[in-house]
Amino acid sequence: MTTDLKLEAVVIPVTDVDKAKAFYEQLEWRLDADFAFDNGFRVVQFTPPGSPASVQFGTNITTAEPGSASGLYLIVSDIEAAREELAVFGVDVSETFHPETPGAQFQPDDPSGRVAGPADEHASYSSFATFSDPDGNSWLLQEVTTRLPGRIDTAETTYTSVDDLQKALQRAATAHGEHEKRNGGEFDEKWPEWYATYMVAEQSGADLPQ
Repeated sequence: MTTDLKLEAVVIPVTDVDKAKAFYEQLEWRLDADFAFDNGFRVVQFTPPGSPASVQFGTNITTAEPGSASGLYLIVSDIEAAREELAVFGVDVSETFHPETPGAQFQPDDPSGRVAGPADEHASYSSFATFSDPDGNSWLLQEVTTRLPGRIDTAETTYTSVDDLQKALQRAATAHGEHEKRNGGEFDEKWPEWYATYMVAEQSGADLPQ
């Protein structure tokens, strides 16, 4: 297709719109809309920090059972930092874990396939934590630092927040330190170029510079 199809909003089913609204406001997600109409229709939209997509709920907006939305991904570059922030907001968030059995992150009632703690060396895509809203709609934090190839257009590499950019710079700095050690510890005058190459490659899934 030549037409862009941008997924920008996902609907979740809730029982009490005001209670759900208060929960997501508590998380300091951006409130984009709260429109109510005389026929009983109401739509509320929130956008998580740094996210290009939003979540909607309301009345007469879906026939799905309240709380039936599950496995809603929230991608983070530092899962422990994300957990700590959610806890500050009063959210009951799980400990970090990684799946020993494929798909264990989607089995909240059977934790036997989960291993406590982040994946070895915080391998990208492999560390998770979960939390739910008042209705039981479940959210899945996933730590992603290096993208798989093809996920992002290298011509449009962007960072959606100051925090996202800061953590990318920190990872590049750590990798560049190892690069300098391998080259006898000499100062690399071309470090800005190396940083830029590393950060674009990391986000697009290309081979990282050595």
